[in-house]
Amino acid sequence: MTTANDHGSQTVVQVPIKKAMLAGAITGLLLISFFLLMAGEADPTWNRLWRLRPLFVVPAAGAMGAAFFAWLSSLQSANEWLKFSLLMVGIIGFVVSIWLGSVLGLAGTYWH
Repeated sequence: MTTANDHGSQTVVQVPIKKAMLAGAITGLLLISFFLLMAGEADPTWNRLWRLRPLFVVPAAGAMGAAFFAWLSSLQSANEWLKFSLLMVGIIGFVVSIWLGSVLGLAGTYWH
């Protein structure tokens, strides 16, 4: 969706939240899959299906982080510093959500 404001010919491209959430979930899935493939052998005392938990939790956290990023990017402002600040807060929020999802998904195994 492209919108134009009354202050000139400036256009703002807004990412639909569903597309952003899908991109965040795919990013989370790729990151945790890469980590799990490179992690090596698991402890034999862990459950046989222990890898399923991070494969569900991390993409969900990535989708939530991307939704936060999309919501922040939808806020419009004429101030360039505010736009930049919102962009940085959105990126930091996405990274923190992926990190917290990884910790929650790997709790009891690698984060034990």
